[in-house]
Amino acid sequence: MSANPAERRAANLRSGAQAASAHLPALILSAERLAAMVAPGAHGLRRGGPGEDFWQYRPASQGDSARAIDWRRSARSDAQFVRDREAQTAQAVALWVSAGQGMGYAGAPDRPTKADRAHLLALALAMVLLRGGEKVGLLGQPARAGRVQAERLAEQIAAGRLQAGDDDAPPLDVLRPNQRLVILSDFLGDPAWVDALLARASGLGVTGVLMQVLDPDEEVFPWSGAVLFRSLSGAMRHDSRDAGGLRDAYLARLAERRDWLRRRAEGAGWHFGHHTTGLPPAMALTWLYQVLAG
Repeated sequence: MSANPAERRAANLRSGAQAASAHLPALILSAERLAAMVAPGAHGLRRGGPGEDFWQYRPASQGDSARAIDWRRSARSDAQFVRDREAQTAQAVALWVSAGQGMGYAGAPDRPTKADRAHLLALALAMVLLRGGEKVGLLGQPARAGRVQAERLAEQIAAGRLQAGDDDAPPLDVLRPNQRLVILSDFLGDPAWVDALLARASGLGVTGVLMQVLDPDEEVFPWSGAVLFRSLSGAMRHDSRDAGGLRDAYLARLAERRDWLRRRAEGAGWHFGHHTTGLPPAMALTWLYQVLAG
């Protein structure tokens, strides 16, 4: 007797949950090791206020209580001084990783897919930011602080699935004022959504980073001879008799796309970077953290 649709859906959900939970420990361990390579630090604002780090001594003024006086510093002079701390404000950082079918590509069995590398970078970056006191969440989900949020993000990222189509785009209606947004994608599809995203982000005071993640094969176009090119979804295909003859045109288009992304990002006050899955992820993570902290 065959299962009814509700039972099949439940079985699919259980299977997906089991697959995600099996992948979760390895993802967390890899992200923790990667995050440990980057020195985290809270993003202090250069003004007095609630915080733990020393900022400056200033002469006591009317309205300062006796408890606010630093008596050890004051004993070295005839005046009384107050020890100011540096104000620290947790910034909400949202993460979005493309789930288009194209992100499932890996040019060799010993390389991660683009999606796997993007997920690793996203989780490791979240861990570093959370250790620095920031609030982090996936785009459209609440941004929270603390160790529990790192575990929650790991579960959400591990449970992610690629969509049916080759491309996707972040939803614009979930952007929130003054967020910082990190976008990880291969940016190989129609880039019209980038203009729409940056336009809306500018209106909301949202700043962030566009990070292009590619496989080494997509960087150098190593193919020659007769090759059938097909998108992972099967929606696009091109049968070439001389793939090597396409190399120069492809590399020129890739450079043009990167220049376009960089100009759009910089014009909106954002940052643009790119990473190849054949390289260690530590450099990409360090760069992401530095541009967010800057």
